[in-house]
Amino acid sequence: MVLSVFDIFKVGLGPSSSHTMGPMTAANRFLETLAEGRERVPGAGAPARLSCSLHGSLAFTGRGHATDRAVLLGLAGQNPRDVDPDEAERIEAAVKASRRVEHPALGALAFDPDADIVFDYGPALPGHANGLRLFAHDAAGNLALEETYYSVGGGFVMTAREMARGAAPSAPGPAKPFAFHSAAEMLAMAAASGLSIAAMMRANEEAGRSGSLDRALDDLIAAMNACIDRGLVVEGELPGGLRVKRRAKRIHEQLLAERGLNIAQPHVANDWLSVYAMAVNEENAAGGKVVTSPTNGAAGVCPAVLRYYRDHCQGATKAGEREFLLTAGAIGSLIKTRASISGAEVGCQGEVGSAAAMAAAGLCAALGGTPAQVENAAEIALEHHLGMTCDPVGGLVQVPCIERNGLGAIKAVSAASLSLRGDGTHFMPLDNCIEAMRQTGRDMSEKYKETSQGGLAVNLPEC
Repeated sequence: MVLSVFDIFKVGLGPSSSHTMGPMTAANRFLETLAEGRERVPGAGAPARLSCSLHGSLAFTGRGHATDRAVLLGLAGQNPRDVDPDEAERIEAAVKASRRVEHPALGALAFDPDADIVFDYGPALPGHANGLRLFAHDAAGNLALEETYYSVGGGFVMTAREMARGAAPSAPGPAKPFAFHSAAEMLAMAAASGLSIAAMMRANEEAGRSGSLDRALDDLIAAMNACIDRGLVVEGELPGGLRVKRRAKRIHEQLLAERGLNIAQPHVANDWLSVYAMAVNEENAAGGKVVTSPTNGAAGVCPAVLRYYRDHCQGATKAGEREFLLTAGAIGSLIKTRASISGAEVGCQGEVGSAAAMAAAGLCAALGGTPAQVENAAEIALEHHLGMTCDPVGGLVQVPCIERNGLGAIKAVSAASLSLRGDGTHFMPLDNCIEAMRQTGRDMSEKYKETSQGGLAVNLPEC
């Protein structure tokens, strides 16, 4: 299926789409199911206590990714899009003090985060590396409801039953006029219709839509830019214990001071791309509001390249920014449905690699590239991230994740530029590159798939 651009790009809370946004959404969904009452265990009394167990990557790096906090907030009725980071701190403190959550339909439910969230370091659940189980018991201790959820990347959540029957991670909605399932189909439809990839995505988005698509796209663009702007003015250490200092503000000030002095090196464009991306991922690491692009761990790449287009490229327009997002969304949809965007499933090639492919395609389209050139740009960017591991130090989305987004943005611009120098003809089709990523992720050791058990995560400086 062709996912919506608003499935690929979602406003949410850091530091992780799979470990923070997904579990928060799952906990929220569990409460809704519990309140409906249709799936409760027969004979059980009214729900009185809640608990949760985290499995696989959610257990191994859940503390560093604030997964336990996300579950708490979800059970307290919060959702990733609307939660206020400052209000979240108050809610967390209140739940920890009272050891309960309140629900309009269910009343007070006992929930002690320290005792009722279990990090299970045994084998992962069978459906996906990111699994969690939620439980409700009555006052006598009888099980009232149990549900297994999988956080499959980018904030998408599926129950075990949904995954078993092959349900899509998002509702299909109205029929789409350009329902391509591969890059080859996408290019064939573009050739037959004479439309750009962005124009086909626009037609898909507007099918059955009531509100203004441009306004919704502009809201996403504004959220991306607001995140960059916040990250460029904040200093200090990031939370988590690694004592990693924010650098975006200082680098940005240096770049501004060099303007007009004729002392900048020709490669200064790379520094601008890096500082935009680092600003976003420093905000993400601090638990701020970001836009999944397509994940939180890779949230800096697309905004950085989009900002680069707006502020540094000749002839940039608002229409070009929208074309960027629509095109990037098309590529993200292909990767998500044909392989994975989850670091816990395929490593960082599925996060920063996917983001770079999306950004390369978006920039190529915004600069006037043909559909064939756009497909080529995405393939170049993805190809040169194949095999990239996900090995976050300390289970935190900081090292190497923050700098890695900057390098992903640089690769994206390089890929777009290379593709625009050609006519779109190239050796390796994007579909084959996506399949290579899927196979590489399947063969990759679990140590390198967001468990912090290998790579940089176990090769730390000696103090």
